[in-house]
Amino acid sequence: MYLTADVPGVEGRIRERIEDFVVEELPLYEPAGVGEHCYLTVQKVGLSTHEAIRRLAREIHVRPEAIGYAGMKDAKAVARQTFSIQGLDPHRVEGLAIPGLTVLAARLHRNKLRIGHLAGNRFLIRLRGTGPGAEERCRLVLDALSTKGLPNLFGRQRFGSKGDGHLAGRAVLRRDPEALVDAILLDRDGRERDPRLREARDRYASGDLEGAFRAFPHAYEAERRVLESLAKGRPPEQAIRRIPRATFRLYLSAYQSHLFNRLLLLRMPDLGRLEAGDLAYLHDRGAVFSVEDVAVEQPRADRFEISPSGPLFGKKVLLAEGAPGEREREVLDEERLTIEEWKLPGLRLDGERRPFRVPLTGATVRAEGDDTVLLSFSLPKGSYATAALREVMKSEDPDLD
Repeated sequence: MYLTADVPGVEGRIRERIEDFVVEELPLYEPAGVGEHCYLTVQKVGLSTHEAIRRLAREIHVRPEAIGYAGMKDAKAVARQTFSIQGLDPHRVEGLAIPGLTVLAARLHRNKLRIGHLAGNRFLIRLRGTGPGAEERCRLVLDALSTKGLPNLFGRQRFGSKGDGHLAGRAVLRRDPEALVDAILLDRDGRERDPRLREARDRYASGDLEGAFRAFPHAYEAERRVLESLAKGRPPEQAIRRIPRATFRLYLSAYQSHLFNRLLLLRMPDLGRLEAGDLAYLHDRGAVFSVEDVAVEQPRADRFEISPSGPLFGKKVLLAEGAPGEREREVLDEERLTIEEWKLPGLRLDGERRPFRVPLTGATVRAEGDDTVLLSFSLPKGSYATAALREVMKSEDPDLD
């Protein structure tokens, strides 16, 4: 289901070239020019945020953990983002260029940059092979999203290389080691796109544990650790203990995101229409409140001051009441889970509310020749450009990961 179902989708190819996808962080604040933390605005090309941090840390001889950042940026893109390093002289890194990364500016500030310290992101996306009429259809879709809001869906990249990382999260919550091992190693539905990973998963499926271990790239640390343990004859319940704690959090985050997407799609296409019992999200503060009188609150939703919200399930998350709350509890029932089961030793999973829609601003559309369209728009932090491309292309799976 689409918010702009009345506008036909646009054909086209995404990321034919790396410069076809450009993302720039919109800072929450500007560096003050004084302080002990050096803020580096960098441009990275074809690098994940973590790989950019590793290369930068190696170049200036600091631990990767010492480098602060506000958010993750796509590897298959040209991305501008800011890092912070305590005690670094800005003059030492101004103009620094290493493979895949260039420092554009360096200024001092008083505090370390931390996750969430950004207002949003600006995207510049080129669609190639679009054919006639694409510019007008893109404009109609982006105009509608600018008015109604963007469905705040989590993009495919949230769910790993196979797009099914939520299955691992479900297995963790159900305390099912065998299901967890299969979820991270198997490709049951043929959704794995990387040929190297397909080979590794096929080897595991055939029982070749050592071959699968060798085939998985070194970046796939959890998979390799589990395979190494299984190859030594250890059972799944022991093998999964080798998975890094941070990776467990990724699995659970994918599962939270999957359940949120399910609930959001149940509210389409009326994401701005409140229901009694909704927990309405205040866009200016990030807080929520219970909607008791829809007639009183709906004008605020019409002005985009508030929006219905859904849960990222966790042990402390607030659930809605009325019909919205019934849907949230039905999803848990269908998954054979309770809120109590989100309490996991050693893993903090409190949960939170997330708006079902977010503002899309500054949208522009420009044709480049007969079969290429350039889209530009801004989104708040935590929202995905894939959700906008899903509406533009009418594709459930824009090839963005």
